[in-house]
Amino acid sequence: MVNPEVKTDYLIVLVTTKDRQEAEKIAQSLLNDRLIACANIINPVTSFFHWQDKIDCGEECLVVMKSRMDLFAQLAERVKGLHSYEVPEVLAFPIVEGSAAYLEWMESVLK
Repeated sequence: MVNPEVKTDYLIVLVTTKDRQEAEKIAQSLLNDRLIACANIINPVTSFFHWQDKIDCGEECLVVMKSRMDLFAQLAERVKGLHSYEVPEVLAFPIVEGSAAYLEWMESVLK
């Protein structure tokens, strides 16, 4: 059972990219800068979305990254600078609980 009073400072960040090469470039850059502890690339994903007054569909990669709240603004700016999309998806979700060992590892590798 989740304890509603337990909060962490950690995030899951989702970013979609046009292809695996772009996903890997973004993941490697953020890892090198220690803005993320880990990235998982899910390829392919099919995305449906509104764009320029129509419903569109495309095959993309989804990058699932683990980070910390205080790094999010810097992470998001770095993604925008590396990304080919005019409006890249950069969404963060709080990690409300996690294994102590994994969270400690994250803390040890993040800046």
